[in-house]
Amino acid sequence: MDRTGIKQFIAKRVAAELHDGDVVNLGIGLPTMVPQFLPENIHVTLQSENGILGTASVDEWTHNPLHIVDAGGAPSAVAAGGSFIDSATSFAMIRGGHVDATILGGLEVDEDGSLSNWIIPGKKMPGMGGAMDLLVGAKNVIIAMEHTAKGNPKILKQCRLPYTAVKCVDKIITEMAVIEVTENGLLLTEYNPEFTIEQIQEATEATLSISPDLKPMC
Repeated sequence: MDRTGIKQFIAKRVAAELHDGDVVNLGIGLPTMVPQFLPENIHVTLQSENGILGTASVDEWTHNPLHIVDAGGAPSAVAAGGSFIDSATSFAMIRGGHVDATILGGLEVDEDGSLSNWIIPGKKMPGMGGAMDLLVGAKNVIIAMEHTAKGNPKILKQCRLPYTAVKCVDKIITEMAVIEVTENGLLLTEYNPEFTIEQIQEATEATLSISPDLKPMC
C-alpha cells in the first residue's frame, strides 16, 4: 500500500463506525482526519475535552481560528450550535458515559484490549491529556493506527510501554485489518485484500482468531 494513503485509508474505514447523532471525541493526529470521510447522512457532534462541544475544522469556520484550539493545541473552531463548557463539565460528560465513541491513536495495544499511547520513557511528552478518562468513560473505544512501527508489531501479547488504561479497547483499525477485542482475545473481522491473512498474522505479535464472517475492508 502507498504510504501516503495509509492514514486516509484508516480514517475512511473508521468513519464507517460512527452513527448519526453520536457524540464523538477525537484524539490528536490520524483521528482528526475521520470527520472528512463521514457519509453525507451521518452527522456527529465532536467533543474536545478542553471544553468544546461541537468542534469544527478551521476550513469550515475560518473566523478567528487561532483564538480557538483543540485539546492537542491545534487551531480549531466551533460549529453553529456548538458551545464552550468548563473542564469540570467536559470531564463529567466523559466520565459519566455521555460520549458515544472515542477514536484514539496507539503506540501499543495488547490482546486484552489494553492500550499504551501516552508516553515513551525517556522522550518528551506534552502531557497525558484526557485519554485515560476517555478509555474508561466512552461507550465505544476505537484505536486507529498503523499496524506496525518500523516493521515492528504494535499489536502485542502484552504492552511493553506504560499503560494508558487496561482492558478498555473495543476495536482496532489499521491499514491491514479490523480487529475486535473479545473475551477470548483478538478477532480478525475484516482484512485489506492487499495483504494475506498470513501476512497480517506475521505483522501481529498477538494471536488472531479468524471470524467465520471474515470480509474484505471497504
